[in-house]
Amino acid sequence: MGLFRTNWTPHEADEWTREDYWAVVFSSISYVLMTICIALLFVKPLWGVLTTIGAIVFAWLMYRVIDPKLRTLSEEYETKQKEYLDRLDKVMKWEED
Repeated sequence: MGLFRTNWTPHEADEWTREDYWAVVFSSISYVLMTICIALLFVKPLWGVLTTIGAIVFAWLMYRVIDPKLRTLSEEYETKQKEYLDRLDKVMKWEED
């Protein structure tokens, strides 16, 4: 088992867990580093490149932590949307007859 959970049920994915808090931390760090790296690329190119690499690493960590939950929620939403559209289609066909 990895450091972060990857298998979620739709109900579990909808709740706030430690993975969400880690995603907040990783995303905040990556956005701050992205902002800093732009300035550093002009002033101190070596530090700018290193900061860019750090920003990419933290953005990747954010993606790895939150993506399994988002995929689960998206699949559940797509299923509900399909059921709704099927019911709507049946109602519309009934009204046309």
